[in-house]
Amino acid sequence: MSRRGNCHDNAVAESFFQLLKRERIRRRTYLTRDAARLDVFDYIEMFYDPNRKHTNNGMLSPVDYEIKQKKMNNAGV
Repeated sequence: MSRRGNCHDNAVAESFFQLLKRERIRRRTYLTRDAARLDVFDYIEMFYDPNRKHTNNGMLSPVDYEIKQKKMNNAGV
């Protein structure tokens, strides 16, 4: 899988960058590289990781999924 030109090799990374471009970068104009870096950091750390709903965990955000799992563990399920 780790060879040049294999379209399935970087599917997860390519999917992430496609979302980043579609949801954030193409909607803004940055005056400096530092402004772009800060905005991308904000997108990843403040929205994508904790709040964005993901299909692999039942369309819950990671924070909501962890809360649900804690409740199930405390209930003994």
